[in-house]
Parts: sequence; C-alpha cells; structure tokens
Amino acid sequence: MVRHIVLIRFKPEIGEAEIASIFDALHAIKAVLPGVISITSGRSESPEQIERGYMHGFIADFADWDALAAYQVHPNHRSVGARLVANAIGGLEGILVFDLAVQEA
Repeated sequence: MVRHIVLIRFKPEIGEAEIASIFDALHAIKAVLPGVISITSGRSESPEQIERGYMHGFIADFADWDALAAYQVHPNHRSVGARLVANAIGGLEGILVFDLAVQEA
C-alpha cells in the first residue's frame, strides 16, 4: 500500500466552505478510480500545535504505486490539484507532499 500525505497552507481569505468543497471533489475521485483504498481529509486538531501553517491536509491510501500513478494523471485529480494550488499560500510552495510505502501487517 502507498500512503499519499498532502498538507496545505490555505490563503487566509479562503473560507472553510471552499476548503470543504475542494475536499468533497477530492473524495469523489475514490468512486471513479480503481486502486484508491481510502481518502481522509480535514483540519489539524493537534494538541502539539506545531503545524507551521499547514492547518489542512489529506491522506489518500492506494493499493500500490501504479494506482498512485493513475491518480496523478487522472483529470479529476488534476482539477482538484489546480484548485489546491490556486488557494494555497504561494501556490505550490504552500503544499507539502509525502508518499510512504506502508507494509501491511
């Protein structure tokens, strides 16, 4: 399994309703793309409060690297990605991506 972790620093003027709309579009990808195991999104609730401005994010779990590659080129992902970049502080600079191979127990 591959865990795709994305953290976003949204512009201050972007409201929670717009963020929810972006995340709703992201979640819709699971229904149209095989190999997407799960997508979880939201705002940080960390008691440590060391997010460094990355207050929102999502985790998408994929069956394998091929499923992640298919997601990356899918038109729905491209559309959501464009919305994320347009609404992040500094565009792509306001987005952090980390992909991790996860060994299933």
